[in-house]
Amino acid sequence: MSSMLTVIGLMSGTSLDGVDAAAIRTDGETIQAIGPSISLPYSPQLRARARALLDRATGPLDIDGAELCAVERAITDQHTEAVQTLRAQVHDAELIGFHGQTILHAPDVKRTWQIGDASRLSQATGLPVVHDFRSADVAHGGEGAPLVPWYHAALLHDMVDPVAVLNIGGVANVTFIGADRSLMACDTGPGNALLDDWAFAHTGIACDVDGRLARAGTVQPQLLERLLSDPYFARQPPKSLDRQSFAAALEAIAGCSPEDGAATLAAFTVQAICRTALPDRPAAWYVCGGGRHNPVIMEGLKQTLGVPVQSVDLLGWDGDMLEAQCFGFLAMRVLRRLPLSAPTITGAKGLFTGGRLTCSGLTPIPDWIFSTR
Repeated sequence: MSSMLTVIGLMSGTSLDGVDAAAIRTDGETIQAIGPSISLPYSPQLRARARALLDRATGPLDIDGAELCAVERAITDQHTEAVQTLRAQVHDAELIGFHGQTILHAPDVKRTWQIGDASRLSQATGLPVVHDFRSADVAHGGEGAPLVPWYHAALLHDMVDPVAVLNIGGVANVTFIGADRSLMACDTGPGNALLDDWAFAHTGIACDVDGRLARAGTVQPQLLERLLSDPYFARQPPKSLDRQSFAAALEAIAGCSPEDGAATLAAFTVQAICRTALPDRPAAWYVCGGGRHNPVIMEGLKQTLGVPVQSVDLLGWDGDMLEAQCFGFLAMRVLRRLPLSAPTITGAKGLFTGGRLTCSGLTPIPDWIFSTR
């Protein structure tokens, strides 16, 4: 059996937008082809219910509670719908990489929690499912995030100069790839989450569309420096965040106008990125994730970094689907027992694989699963 498989990667990020599904043909080290992709947005009701779980997950939350189970089932079924819809275009899918929906990420207390029923997904699709990508890394002393650098490095395998790949999702994270192919990664700080929450609270719209709110406002320097004084920014990479890590920032700017608050939060995202310590100065920054659609953030990065900053779309990548593609790629790494963890990426104490495989939808389990392992 060839170690190249067609995998459907699934991602539902901390922005709580919905489910991204993307097909990729890979062996977990190289990428043979990138296939079609789709997005299925969460309904406003499901988004609100998932957000309520995030707000409660830092305290006592009954893992068998009716609401948690109901939301997990609804999220799993939306992932199933995404897979089945994509399979109308991808007829040779053999494996699913299922990230799940993060409701808590607290590596300092060795907890990371992504909800989603891999067994239910496997039964509904008839495909094996790789899931639970982060727990093993946290158990080995790592941050559990970010995991996407392996995929960034595979995409940029022929790059000569040092570069940075920046993902601005709910949380922002950066992958540094050195001229010697060395990797370093970390979460830089807030991405879109704070700005999304602020915009929704003041406009009823789920994000600051085209940066209009931020562009109409004025950055409040004293508030910005107060936000940037958080101890997280004094820590050296690797390091990671939860979506809720900077929730107190919304209280700090509560006295601002909607426009000034948005401008200050956009500047917070930009400055947190630009102040992140990297091993070398990147020759260029390539930006993916929803934040690349915010011109205020992109302009701020260009002005502050002083090197080319451009959307990954200019490289021919789909900047909205990289993380979904990545979890297809990582699923193959799990299947082949290749590392997901590394000291300079997640802070784990060595190179470790991770993830779990469920084959609830397959009877009997095909031989190729064992041959790839």
